[in-house]
Amino acid sequence: MFSMRYNTAMRITVRFFAILKDRAGVPEMSLDLPLDATVSVAVAMISERFPAIKSDLKRTALALNRSYEKPETILHDGDELALIPPVSGG
Repeated sequence: MFSMRYNTAMRITVRFFAILKDRAGVPEMSLDLPLDATVSVAVAMISERFPAIKSDLKRTALALNRSYEKPETILHDGDELALIPPVSGG
């Protein structure tokens, strides 16, 4: 999958919410990414680091700097990526 052989060009903060926070075991983390990485690249790296949430990430909403974004959105140094699982209940 992804290796850490590239030179890190940026760092983002990843925030986990609800069940994702419980399964990952952390509320947030820093993630080093190559320049011009997209949201989907970040999500792939997160799924490798936290296999317990890998299947949940397919249904997770992605908010970048408090706005919902598409997987192909390019990230920038200092961005905040929030992973928000679907709401359930009745």
